[in-house]
Amino acid sequence: NDASCESNVTTPQNPIRDASNPSGLLSIAEETLTEFLSKATGTAIEWVQMPGMKPGPDSVGIVAISHGCRGVAARACGLVNLEPTKVVEILKDRPSWFRDCRSLEVFTVLPGANGGTIELVYTQLYAPTTLVPARDFWTLRYTTIVEDGSLVVCERSLSGSGGGPSAASAQQFVRAEMLPSGYLVRPCDGGGSIVHIVDHLEFEAWNIPEVLRPLYESSRVVAQKMTTAALRHIRQIAQETSGEVVYALGRQPAVLRTFSQRLSRGFNDAISGFNDDGWSIMAGDGIEDVVVACNSTKKIRNVSNGVNAFEALGGTICAKASMLLQSVPPAILVRFLREHRSEWADYSMDAYLASAVKTSTCSFPGLRPMRFSGSQIIMPLAHTVENEEILEVVRLEGQPLSHDEVLLSRDIDMLQLCTGIDEKSVGSSFQLVFAPIDDFPDDAPLVSSGFRVIPLDMKTDVVSSGRTLDLASSLEVGSTAAQASGASPDDCNVRSVLTIAFQFPYELHLQDSVAAMARQYVRSIVSAVQRVSIAISPSQSGLNAGQRILSGLPEAATLARWICQSYHYHLGVELLTQSDVAGEALLKMLWHYQDAILCCSFKRKYPCSHSPTRQVLTCWKLPSSPYKT
Repeated sequence: NDASCESNVTTPQNPIRDASNPSGLLSIAEETLTEFLSKATGTAIEWVQMPGMKPGPDSVGIVAISHGCRGVAARACGLVNLEPTKVVEILKDRPSWFRDCRSLEVFTVLPGANGGTIELVYTQLYAPTTLVPARDFWTLRYTTIVEDGSLVVCERSLSGSGGGPSAASAQQFVRAEMLPSGYLVRPCDGGGSIVHIVDHLEFEAWNIPEVLRPLYESSRVVAQKMTTAALRHIRQIAQETSGEVVYALGRQPAVLRTFSQRLSRGFNDAISGFNDDGWSIMAGDGIEDVVVACNSTKKIRNVSNGVNAFEALGGTICAKASMLLQSVPPAILVRFLREHRSEWADYSMDAYLASAVKTSTCSFPGLRPMRFSGSQIIMPLAHTVENEEILEVVRLEGQPLSHDEVLLSRDIDMLQLCTGIDEKSVGSSFQLVFAPIDDFPDDAPLVSSGFRVIPLDMKTDVVSSGRTLDLASSLEVGSTAAQASGASPDDCNVRSVLTIAFQFPYELHLQDSVAAMARQYVRSIVSAVQRVSIAISPSQSGLNAGQRILSGLPEAATLARWICQSYHYHLGVELLTQSDVAGEALLKMLWHYQDAILCCSFKRKYPCSHSPTRQVLTCWKLPSSPYKT
């Protein structure tokens, strides 16, 4: 490999390369430009095609990853229908398209050659999980025009850890290194641009546990999270600008994109919990499985309720946890959590959050008990070009406990962002992030919570996510079930890290109570996810039908509960003699029930064209003997 692959700006020995004076910065900038171009169009790095990314008319571009050089690197090339100046403007605004970028601040701007600029930039990245610290960069960024008229933005780290803001504001970050990287944008004769992107980083992963090092030592992760994300974002804006993209509800694409960014940023803020955002760790209860943090500066601001509506709020509490998963395909897990919310969510908690957003008051949950019917309506709003992200509204239907509450609407709407659930998705991060909403103004308050699953073994070419999640499929036995599920043999060995973070607004006098509630709620979610993980693991497909249905399979337990609830609702009597049982005990009682049970499921159409159908379950009991009543 070329020596440029190992390059770094060290403490200057020659005044001409002194980073403290303009001439020294220009020398560093020109050197950075040369090294970047050798990576973007030359052979300074040995590039290999990225597994799972096959060139074609539907591909985002040609993507390659490094092999055998220092750090991790990725390169991509694609054609976009935007002018070069617009492309450069978008790419330089890294927080707008790189979801892991917390902030980018330009400290100094100096003139460069050919009308270009030299900037000193401080960048902060979010931590991908609660188990590793966040990273930051202190870099020189050089924007110029080369001889053939192409625009170039190249960037590299400057030496020393003292660059950027004060040490106090950066104490939660580990200083990482950016080797010569950047963007080469060439104009096309017929309009549009050819974009070359190179990302070459050294994350200094030596100080984190070995099992988590793939988070920072995988070129494929860099390619998916940064390099191709940049290309996809440019393509998305190009299609929106040309009018090729039309979204539901008449919303402008930029507005919906902003909602996605706000959901993601709120979730990242909760996971990282930076001190300068106001987060502080609260005392635990002796068990360190769940971390609870408090932020007294983060308040719900619902403008429609007036200025005084939120002044009494104490702030926000976040309960978060991370866990390692074995033999659980990430895409399948996230899809299951999305489609089977009743398996892990508590409707009273959703109602608590929705009430806080709607009224800006935080009444303690449980005052008006409601039961979640198990039915949810998913209304799609927007999706990215390749469906790697989907923005949707989820309506959770509440079930009244008495006939007096039948006329009261207790449905809850959630704005939800799904990442990596598409069957063709080959991602480095799979997410389900949501926040309750009362209305859809552009400044609607969003309190993000959710799940993130990151694979730690990036060896397989593709991540299989086509496994069906319906009850009938899960009861297939032997190799037939394994084939129908779409689970590859590599899925049985995949390791991943799951991060869970839930935020709860609170009033000052309820801080301790809400903190205890949040800690216990996240613990219950962790337990539910562990049960789900066992059920959907490909290694479970060899069990026979009787064993699988009685082994805690979540879909079966949910269906059993719906059957009993429907029978009681329509006939006014309990189907089973013991009405207080739940979970696996309820499933076993129903499985061994002596009479036959006939269930009919039908769907009701909604007049609104963008609303899906609602499924209703009705059940009858058929006595096993004609003489038995």
